[in-house]
Amino acid sequence: MCEYRYTECGLDTVLLEGMDVLVDDEGENCVSIPNINGLHRIIALGIVRRRNSISGKDLRFLRTEMGMTQVQLAKFIHCEALTISRWERAEFAIDSNAEALIRVRAIQELDLPTDAKVREISTWCVQGEAPRTLIIDGADPSNYRRKKAA
Repeated sequence: MCEYRYTECGLDTVLLEGMDVLVDDEGENCVSIPNINGLHRIIALGIVRRRNSISGKDLRFLRTEMGMTQVQLAKFIHCEALTISRWERAEFAIDSNAEALIRVRAIQELDLPTDAKVREISTWCVQGEAPRTLIIDGADPSNYRRKKAA
């Protein structure tokens, strides 16, 4: 069992705990990540329920998980695709109203379990500290669970 920083998803803030370590033919330690869809779903849930503004990388993760292009997302929130690109590259802070709408869309599109209302979600979209590490219990890949953020 080990901790594994899961950067392959495009995020620097995801830590998987309790993963089984495998040894490849070269004798190197490896981590196998089964149920990638389940893992990405729990990561998306962690992002949309975060109590501070999402990062550009978070936005790109949610957008791709929803299967949307930058152009499609821009049309949805009534802005230019270049704006989405700039947000994703962290050139500008994400507009808080657009962020709330994106979170609600992600909850619906990805069928994420939350009972939060739009009014509550909008209060989460405030500039603040950098995103904390999202810790996920990976001991049971059929049932990934979020742990308290570090």
